[in-house]
Amino acid sequence: MSQASISERAAGQLQLSGVLDYRTGPQLREQGARLIAASSAAQLTLDCSAVEKSSSVGLALLLAFVRDARKAGRELSIGALPEDMREIAQVGGLLELLPLQP
Repeated sequence: MSQASISERAAGQLQLSGVLDYRTGPQLREQGARLIAASSAAQLTLDCSAVEKSSSVGLALLLAFVRDARKAGRELSIGALPEDMREIAQVGGLLELLPLQP
């Protein structure tokens, strides 16, 4: 079974890691929503550099986390998006919806 996690490394600094797929997606969705809601930081950063592999589930998670942050009155930016996720986002027309860091 694939391993994946989302954690808060420091205030406002979230780390997404592992394999993002249909098996890990639901748990990550719940954990991420809780972390975002509990954070006291106005600006959140989600570091994706430790994502090993992702299906479209990973992009659905990112979009859900952006919505969660906005609902909580916070801004979320996404850093170090892996190339496979970037390609899926580009094909799906989602790049403009994701607040990616340069």
